[in-house]
Amino acid sequence: MPVDVRTVESPESAEIYITATPPSGIPVHRQAEAIFPEIKHVLEMTGARLLEERIFATDKAFGAIEPIRAGAYGNLADGIPPSRLAVPKGIVGEIAGIQIHAVRSSQPPKPLRLGESACGRVLYSSGGEYISLSGLSAPDVGPDPTAQARAVFERAETALKQVGADMRSVARTWVWLDDIVSWYPEFNRVRTRFFIERGLMDRRSEAHRPPASTGIGVSLSGGPRIGLDLVAIPAERDSMRHYSAAGSQGSPYEYGSAFSRATIAMTPAGKTVFVSGTAAIDARGATQHVGDPEAQINDTIEHARAVLRDMNCADQDVVQAIAYSKAIAVERLVRATWKQIPWPCLSVLADICREELLFEIEVTACPGARDLPVSEAAPTEERV
Repeated sequence: MPVDVRTVESPESAEIYITATPPSGIPVHRQAEAIFPEIKHVLEMTGARLLEERIFATDKAFGAIEPIRAGAYGNLADGIPPSRLAVPKGIVGEIAGIQIHAVRSSQPPKPLRLGESACGRVLYSSGGEYISLSGLSAPDVGPDPTAQARAVFERAETALKQVGADMRSVARTWVWLDDIVSWYPEFNRVRTRFFIERGLMDRRSEAHRPPASTGIGVSLSGGPRIGLDLVAIPAERDSMRHYSAAGSQGSPYEYGSAFSRATIAMTPAGKTVFVSGTAAIDARGATQHVGDPEAQINDTIEHARAVLRDMNCADQDVVQAIAYSKAIAVERLVRATWKQIPWPCLSVLADICREELLFEIEVTACPGARDLPVSEAAPTEERV
């Protein structure tokens, strides 16, 4: 079973990135029984605690997954639920995979709550705070997706304010959009207006820019129209930089999308490069290679690599990636291509923001990261 572990370390902390894909061709409960004990083993061997966790599976699979996850994690579970992301059954089966970002530090992450609900974690260290929010949604405001979108951003802001942060502290967002093609322009209008109101999109100033982001046709389990995960790092402004254009692609502002191509931020153990969701779109914002999935895959990967090069990152610095394919046939092509790319990557089925786009990828990189075989993962006294 492929469980890829990457790490980046500083004298004070270590960040652990786990990409886990279960065995294929077996029932969902057996997939869960195979994968979660392995994740627990990595966390125990590295002495790390969860910061972020995303599970991609079919909606019906979560009933089987949750008790097995809880039993496997034991006291490593801190009451913060993972982002439960409902995707169609793919090549692997009911569970597409799990991504985890964990940390080993002198203090464990502390839970964050919104009212009665757990919504994320905050890590305090000498370098500042690192905040993750996960699975935010707002179905209670009614069925209108634009109302849910506005409410989700407002709830994220409320959660951030509890720890002295605001939307200008946000480095990276993941926006999970049900039936994305039917309302993506409306979502963009809501997001753009909110970001302008909060000072993230002032064209007269270079001081504030929107975060890196993925907006993808994946639903939170249970059916809200929108879900939100984010990473925020409240610190001096020079510790985080947003790039509106990077690599071979221009600014998405020019075609109505409020995100940056990439963000560089200081995270617990060093520097992290967040590359936004990237597709086969040219410098002017036009879709490339309509109807040619192989060409879209190849150009998309090259666009992402071009951003990494601009950020002074190489393939070996990539700690996580997610490949989103619109159909099984596209996913098969992606998996064939992936044999030549050394990135740890999950492959999931998802709708893309334009009908003619068949593939999208996102990448996270940490300069100086290394592959961590589990045999090397046990923390020494000096590292704990």
